Amino acid sequence: MSASILFIEYPKCSTCKKAKKWLDEHGISYTDRHIVEENPTADELASWQEASGLPLRRFFNTSGMKYRELNVKAQLDAGMSDEDAFALLATDGMLVKRPLVIVDGGKTVLVGFKEAAWEETLL
Repeated sequence: MSASILFIEYPKCSTCKKAKKWLDEHGISYTDRHIVEENPTADELASWQEASGLPLRRFFNTSGMKYRELNVKAQLDAGMSDEDAFALLATDGMLVKRPLVIVDGGKTVLVGFKEAAWEETLL
């Protein structure tokens, strides 16, 4: 596959490390982006969410401390608008589910690391 791949990760995240190792083992080249140093913008997140076909909630790192501190689940359950949700995600990379893989500028978007889905999409 000769696609351009953007790999958005938090380097200390164990899942990101596994995902990166998988990419390397399969000879897949990618551009690396640190999710905290260069947090995705609300516009990027909105276009990636649309391309992924996934519910917006799947873009939140629900196991993160920041998610719990801000009581994001309650905000979402109370009817937070998509616009507000993307704006919130754009404030802190630690709120965003990772790793994110953006293929060809957003034609395909993978959220989190599920080996079977990655094999199907990237190999």
